[in-house]
Amino acid sequence: MSRDLLLAIDNGTQSVRALLFDAGGNLVAKTRVALDGYTSPQPGWHEHDAGAFWIALCEACRTLWQERPDLRERVAGLAVTTQRATVINVDANGEPLRPAITWLDQRKASNPPHVSPLWRAAFAAAGVSETIRYFQREAEVNWLYEHEPQTWRATQKYLLLSGFLLHKLSGRFVDSIGSQVGYIPFDYKALRWAPPKDWKWQALRIDRDVLPELVSPGSIIGEITDNAAAQTGIPTHTPIVAAAADKACEVLGAGCLDASAACLSYGTTATINLTSRRYLEATPFIPPYPAALPDAYNTEVQIFRGYWMVSWFKEQFGVWGDELIAGIPPGSMGLMLQPFWSPGLKNPGPEAKGAIVGFGDVHTRSHVYRAILEGLAFALREGKERIEKRGRLQISTLRVAGGGSQSDAAMQITADVFGLPAARPHVYETSGLGAAIAAAVGLGMHANFEGAVSAMTRVARTFEPIPENRRIYDALYRRVYRRMYAQLRPLYEEIRSITGYPQ
Repeated sequence: MSRDLLLAIDNGTQSVRALLFDAGGNLVAKTRVALDGYTSPQPGWHEHDAGAFWIALCEACRTLWQERPDLRERVAGLAVTTQRATVINVDANGEPLRPAITWLDQRKASNPPHVSPLWRAAFAAAGVSETIRYFQREAEVNWLYEHEPQTWRATQKYLLLSGFLLHKLSGRFVDSIGSQVGYIPFDYKALRWAPPKDWKWQALRIDRDVLPELVSPGSIIGEITDNAAAQTGIPTHTPIVAAAADKACEVLGAGCLDASAACLSYGTTATINLTSRRYLEATPFIPPYPAALPDAYNTEVQIFRGYWMVSWFKEQFGVWGDELIAGIPPGSMGLMLQPFWSPGLKNPGPEAKGAIVGFGDVHTRSHVYRAILEGLAFALREGKERIEKRGRLQISTLRVAGGGSQSDAAMQITADVFGLPAARPHVYETSGLGAAIAAAVGLGMHANFEGAVSAMTRVARTFEPIPENRRIYDALYRRVYRRMYAQLRPLYEEIRSITGYPQ
């Protein structure tokens, strides 16, 4: 039997999916297991039973073979992509010592380590002292050292979710360079663990020996062990290929290989990304992340809680969808939304809040829903222009991935706000497809990433800007949206000083 299929395991925030692709990028079979075991032991904390991620992966794979037993022996190899910045402390056997701290967690260390006076002076001269303090406070490792010293002393390896699952599958403590996104001592420019004298080793209470080995996307990192095969049903000795984090794989699966094409991700966090061989910071001192393409970077601007806002709307109002805004004109009859439901570090800063302005007696929940879609598009356009200005480049095409890309209304609003064609990839599972592309290259099914992307990605539908809508949105963006944050920021700071929120 021909081994012609690629298994991509995608452990996102809301589910784990087992996906089978062929070498042409066609989705052959799929299973999904929902993740609903998140807990919040204290306000702002966000955890998940680490072992439950593995259990869900095993269930997704076993269900796939139950539904399609004819496909199991056709698997040539697999790759894993996961949510970013979720960390797991494990013992020498790779067993979790505590629940995973997810990327949504907001706990902060109150007593991080001191960096040397020389580094402090350098940070002050560069105007990034607050950025470094933010990095230290947000780092889960500093919180663990401070509040759970016994757990930290027992920790043999400190892994991202990707590294945890790869150990479960292969028995090796190894992870992809493309998955290294988080508050860890990673050198984002050199794409490796930071060198010994780097300031991150002083800023974080962590030693090199608790971190995994790193390999490039497209590298074979091992094989499925007998134990993993028994639990997942994946044939023993199936090769495992390094992929990348879900956003990086999404960019690759959308077909964005150079700086002319931007990938918009309409997921829990909305992002605009482009792939570049050049190290390019969209926001000064905020690094680009490793790409799923080896030796490349994804320059990214994030809107925290991006398309989570659609879920929020659905929960609050009980309805959602394109039919809700049919007949609502561009601009939502003057209702403007600034989508900063969760603050950031810069652009916006930690004092930021969301805002909806322009309410009148004509407005309904339908106008609010459209304003959400428009506000997210405005924020991402601002990110595009920031990337273009910083990189002295021009983005000419858009590919839109993530759950929001399935909405025709969201796609048309995107095209109209950006004034560019917005293309929807041929498969919804673009992060899984990106992982499959890495697997295809690692297994030699395609000669290189460029050839694999050409063969495995394509556009299903393109939404062209509507001239009149574009004119309205361009005026609203330039004359209203671009001014909202600067006008409201002093009020946000007053709210923060009075109420203490956000901290």
